[in-house]
Amino acid sequence: QVQLVESGGGLVQAGGSLRLSCAASGSTFPINTMAWYRRAAGKQRELVAIITTGGSTNYADSVKGRFTISRDNAKNTVSLQMNSLKPEDAAVYYCYCNAFKFGWVEYWGQGTQVTVSS
Repeated sequence: QVQLVESGGGLVQAGGSLRLSCAASGSTFPINTMAWYRRAAGKQRELVAIITTGGSTNYADSVKGRFTISRDNAKNTVSLQMNSLKPEDAAVYYCYCNAFKFGWVEYWGQGTQVTVSS
């Protein structure tokens, strides 16, 4: 069973930066895609950024140019550098990964709160 543990959330002023980190442990199969999602109050969960094992990335339009996703395949970690934060970035951020184990299996972290004050 894969466990994802996130860290790095908190309170920041608009225009500031935060770095989220996530470590995956317990996988007996290679971790494939890793990503960050977020859910703001009263809204649906949305994809923020995604990264493949080869390092290809994709971002939500709302965060392009401000957020950067990266990963360390050897350590099964993924990070999200968030710069120029806006109040609308406030949400619970969830780490995500999948692995092929007799079929695709998805795993989620418990979430970390990001609050942006204006």
